[in-house]
Formats: sequence, C-alpha cells, structure tokens
Amino acid sequence: MNRSQRLAARHNAATRQLREFASTFDRAADYVGIPHNERERFLAWTIQHLWNIHTEERMNKRLIIENEIKSLGVYLPNGTVRKPYSASFTLPADKVSEVRLEGIEETGLQMTQTSPGVFTVEGTPLSHGDFPLRLSFATVEGEPRSEMTIPVAFNPDPRSIWKDIRSSQHEEGLKPDMIAEYVMVEADSDGSPRKDIVAASIQGRSHAHEGRARDDYFAVEHYPDSDWYVLAVADGAGSARLSWRGSEIACDTIMEHCRECLKDNKLFEEAIAAFSQDQNTSLRSVLTTQVSDIIYKGAVKAHEAIGRAADDTPDAAMRDFATTLMFAICKKFPFGWFIASFWVGDGAMCIYNEKDGSIKLLGTPDEGEFSGQTRFLTMREIFHDKDIVKKRMRMGIVPDFTALFLMTDGVSDPMFETERNLKDANKWKEFTSLLKSGFPDDGIPGVDLSDDNKDAKDQLLEWLKFWSPGNHDDRTLVILY
Repeated sequence: MNRSQRLAARHNAATRQLREFASTFDRAADYVGIPHNERERFLAWTIQHLWNIHTEERMNKRLIIENEIKSLGVYLPNGTVRKPYSASFTLPADKVSEVRLEGIEETGLQMTQTSPGVFTVEGTPLSHGDFPLRLSFATVEGEPRSEMTIPVAFNPDPRSIWKDIRSSQHEEGLKPDMIAEYVMVEADSDGSPRKDIVAASIQGRSHAHEGRARDDYFAVEHYPDSDWYVLAVADGAGSARLSWRGSEIACDTIMEHCRECLKDNKLFEEAIAAFSQDQNTSLRSVLTTQVSDIIYKGAVKAHEAIGRAADDTPDAAMRDFATTLMFAICKKFPFGWFIASFWVGDGAMCIYNEKDGSIKLLGTPDEGEFSGQTRFLTMREIFHDKDIVKKRMRMGIVPDFTALFLMTDGVSDPMFETERNLKDANKWKEFTSLLKSGFPDDGIPGVDLSDDNKDAKDQLLEWLKFWSPGNHDDRTLVILY
C-alpha cells in the first residue's frame, strides 16, 4: 500500500468514526428529547465543560506536586571560590521528570542525576556572589514546567582578599621581598654525593598586604677547605620597626664569626674526635668549652653587633631591632656528623632521619604567655641566664641524617601548630612528605631534594607560597640534605 492509499484508508476510518459518533449522539439526544436545533450548541457546551474539568484537575495535580516539592526544603549550601564543591538533593522520581537547574553554567558547577530522584551539584565555583538558580521540572503531562528558585552563594577565595604590594626597594639596605639560594657541594673523591644546602625566604601575606619589608633572613655557607657547614635563620619581630635589619645583622655576624672560628681549627676537631671515642665527663667538658667559644660567643657577638647598630641609628633602641636567631654548624667525620647549635626564639630546628623515622629537635621554641610572644636575641636577660648553655645550646654526633631543617614560625606554625607536634616524629614525616609532594590543589609543586638539583631553590621559593588560613607571616626554610 502506497502513501496515497494509506491516507485514503485513514480518512475513510475517521469518516466512519464520525458517522458512528453522530448516530450515537442523535439516538441519545432523541432519548432525552433534545431538539434538533439545540443539539450542536449542546455538544459544544458539553465538550467545553468536560475540558474545563479536565484542565482544572490536571492543574490541581501539578500544584499539589509543586507544594510537595517546596515542602521538601531543597537547598544548596554556600561554597567558596576555588574550593571543590559538592551537594545533593532528592526529588520524588515518580512525580517529576526532565529536571533542570537553570543558571548553573555561569557558576562553574554542573548537575548530574546520580540515581532515580537523586541529583548532585558539584565542581569548583568560578566567582563569588549570590546566584538565584532556577530548579525546573515536568510533573503532569500537558501542564507547563514547574519552577522554584534555589539561591546559592559563593564566598570569595580568601587568597583574593590579600593585596600583593611589593615593599619599597629604594630604601637603603632594604631586603628583597623573596630570595633563594642553593649551595652545591662537590662529590667525594670516591664519587659518593655530599650534602647540599637549599634555602628560601619570602615576604608574608600580612607584610605584602601593606607593602612592608620582609623581616626574616637567612645565611648559609659551606667552607670547602674545612668542609664545615654553617646555617643561620632569624625572624625579626613584626612589632619592631627595624627588626628586618636586626635579623640580617644577626645572621651575617654569625657567618663572619664562624668563618673565622672554623678555619684551620685542628684543636676543635681533635676534641670532637676524642669525644666520639669516649664521651666521658672530662672530654665532654673540654668539647663543651670549645663549642661555647664558637656557638655561645657567636650569639653574643650577634647581640653586640645589633647593639652597635642601635647606637649608630638616630632615635633607635635595641628593642627596635628585635629578632630571633637559630644557627648550626656541622661537619661529617669518619665516625659520623658532628652538629652544634644555638636557638633563641620560636620557629624550629630539627635533624630528621627518614631511614629510621627518628628526629632530634635542637632546642625548644620560646613561647610567651600569649600567642605571638617569644624571646629575642636582643633581650639582655638572655645572656644573664646562668643556664643559657643548657637551655639554648646543643651538640652531638649522629651517624647520618636525611635533612637538617631550620625554619621560622611562618613555616613551623602552619606545619606543626603546637610544640607537642614538633616533638612528634610522625609530624616530621608528614612535613617532609608534603615538602616533596607540594600542594596540587593550589598548583604548587613539591621540592626535588635530589643531589645537585639547582632548581630546588626555585621550587622551595614556590613551595613557601602555600595557603594556610590564619598563617600569613614571613616564611623562611633552610635545608641541609
């Protein structure tokens, strides 16, 4: 049967149905006595009346479903820009279909149906603000789509609140806002690698927000002739107007002092060797005296150097140069590594051994009665303490280590949070793991601490930009590895 034949057949069938309906209607009209001249009008009225009843029932059914949906209290919780977002809501699958969330595209999110009646909204918000999304869905066939507004708000990325103002570089002696250094030490004569130094320091967000100079400072050296390493880190007090200068003077003074003390110091190295063979009281006393001549006197010289700077600066006092200080000297001997250190203030200095998971904290951070308080190298009472050697100096021999870390509280506070955590070897394992992995969610790569990797200084500089709510101080990290 061709198309014309099919159309003709349909037309004939429709004609028969109309004739049958007309015949049936006429018999019914005759039965109830409807006059012939009223039958057409009556038929039209009947159809219209039934249609009105039908549409009203359909509309009422849709309104009942809409009210039921509204009573569910469907909502989307607020989110934060750049932070992964995920939320779900449920609708009665037997009553709604073709569900859409209009306006969601501009937020950076998307909605998917994860199971019958269950919808998930997820993604990463692109911009902050209030977004009145429209939830639309089909209910009763033939009825218009139903709609309801679901407001959602996205808070600004906290990082976007901070201004990034470079500090004025024209002021004489002002330190750059960020700096990094890598000291590569050539391999031993047998080709085995030797430890290198990587160090970096950046201006904290709180300083960048106001365009203030970086208060942190570091200095690192390796002396090829004697094979001694010297590492120093200082954190100028934020409340002291010249602390950025105090931290610099402290570290540079230590470097100059140690450079002189460790040059051709055979007596010192012989005392270390003797101590390694027999750590009795007399030998310890001899070594302690020599260590004090280097470590303790170095700290005193740094204190005095800051005092002279204060005297030479108009309208300045010692407290205006307030700074913390930690430094260490170390050298590898056939019997192991000898390490001696000094520490005043907060931050952290620690020897970490990845092989056995052990740590050795080279002192205890000075914590005041209130948050943010600490002790400073510039305080005279530091050197009037009869127990200063016991409290602030450390010396010892370790077979080997993975890394020696020196860091200001801009790193130790967000990474360890408490003094108790500083003493937890697992926390140091987590820290080193984070140092290697970086912060992928923020696009910050890790630091490759492999031998002779000069790129490590730039990697460390980038790593120090990690985000930590409430921790926006200058950050300095020095690693001997």
